[in-house]
Amino acid sequence: MAVQCWIDTLKSSKKTALIHGGIRKVHYLFPDGKEMAEEYDLNTDELIVRKWRCKHTFGAQGTWQVEVGEPLSGPGSSLDSDGIKENCSNPVFMRKDTKTSFQWRIRNLAYPKDVFSVSVELSERCIIIKTSNKKYYKKFSIPDLDRSKLPLDSSALSFTHTNNTLIITYKKPKEILTLEQELLKELKKLKGTGDGDVDCKTQ
Repeated sequence: MAVQCWIDTLKSSKKTALIHGGIRKVHYLFPDGKEMAEEYDLNTDELIVRKWRCKHTFGAQGTWQVEVGEPLSGPGSSLDSDGIKENCSNPVFMRKDTKTSFQWRIRNLAYPKDVFSVSVELSERCIIIKTSNKKYYKKFSIPDLDRSKLPLDSSALSFTHTNNTLIITYKKPKEILTLEQELLKELKKLKGTGDGDVDCKTQ
């Protein structure tokens, strides 16, 4: 079963833990050279950040790609390919999960809720956001479901709109909830220091 294959892959990866500022940070190194970094709130065990990094063809390290959490910002990150500064009022897409749901937030969308259409496209395994005024369109997948080869379910999807932010919620299937609970048990076995130094213990 694909779900079990993914949890086995996570368990067998080389993991390093760090606890600092109320956050559990875990770094995963997979046999194929891919890296994953996660951050969890120590009090709630909620996932705050998940990002990935792959090696390039010639072995050089790639840049981190954020899957969960605030988009990375850094020097030049607000410039497009022509060197024009991005407008700070442009829509900002990010994922911020809860314990029971995948959740995405798109800020700076100042339209009424009835303008938005949010649906599951089963054939493409993605979620599609449209507006009736044709001002915004977004298509995105749920990597967690893809990794575990789980089907999408339209009834799990809902959305709301408040304070110029579109909030899309997809209820996690029981297989994902079980996987996350199992992984969290593994992560809590890892030792991490509380002063910012990485403990040598890996698993």
